[in-house]
Amino acid sequence: MGRQGVVEYQPLIRELPAGERPRERLKHHGAASLSNAELLAIVLRTGAASESVLNLATRLLAKHGGLAGLAKAGFGELCQEHGLGEAKAAQIKAAVEIGRRLLSEQGTIRPIVKSPADVANLLQADMSLLEQEELRLILLDTKNQVVSTPTIYKGSVNTSVIRVAEILRDAVRENCPALVVVHNHPSGDPTPSPEDVRVTEQLVEAGKLLDIEVLDHVVIGRQQYVSMKERGLGFS
Repeated sequence: MGRQGVVEYQPLIRELPAGERPRERLKHHGAASLSNAELLAIVLRTGAASESVLNLATRLLAKHGGLAGLAKAGFGELCQEHGLGEAKAAQIKAAVEIGRRLLSEQGTIRPIVKSPADVANLLQADMSLLEQEELRLILLDTKNQVVSTPTIYKGSVNTSVIRVAEILRDAVRENCPALVVVHNHPSGDPTPSPEDVRVTEQLVEAGKLLDIEVLDHVVIGRQQYVSMKERGLGFS
């Protein structure tokens, strides 16, 4: 382990034994066996003349706080990094976008939501990277299959701007018997605020009047999420 703030030297790919090179390990053992730095090194392909691609990948991840921070970096910001440039910055942004679309793609088989973990699997990859708050719904049918995931609000999620009828309107229109409310905290801390609790209470009560069950309100953070129902916040 190197000193704090210091990126350890990583050898050139050609200096590694053939069986330890990232592409060879991916080929024989699968992508899951590689570290984040090794995966990023494969995307970048080459480093600068004075720096190995593994060192470049490790340095980028350390500077930006991991994959999530690197994904949030702007194109111009990446272009200014030593050893990058427009081509490599474009490769990073394209890889991130492919991953985001893959995780959010519903395909022909609609996902089923039965737990907060299912909610996180569906939306966390996308919503954890947002720079402002968004409130989304996961509208469900009678089998808890996802009908749609509309975005209802962008901006602060609080009782002064949220209209309960507007949030539930899509569920009424789609004739959905149940839904999950999801919003993110751009700070990265998913701890529900008092406003989050008040909004949830209003939605649960309004849902009962319309015979629409609000199953949960999940708050998404950077790498964590909180189920308000599991914590008994806003649900009687």
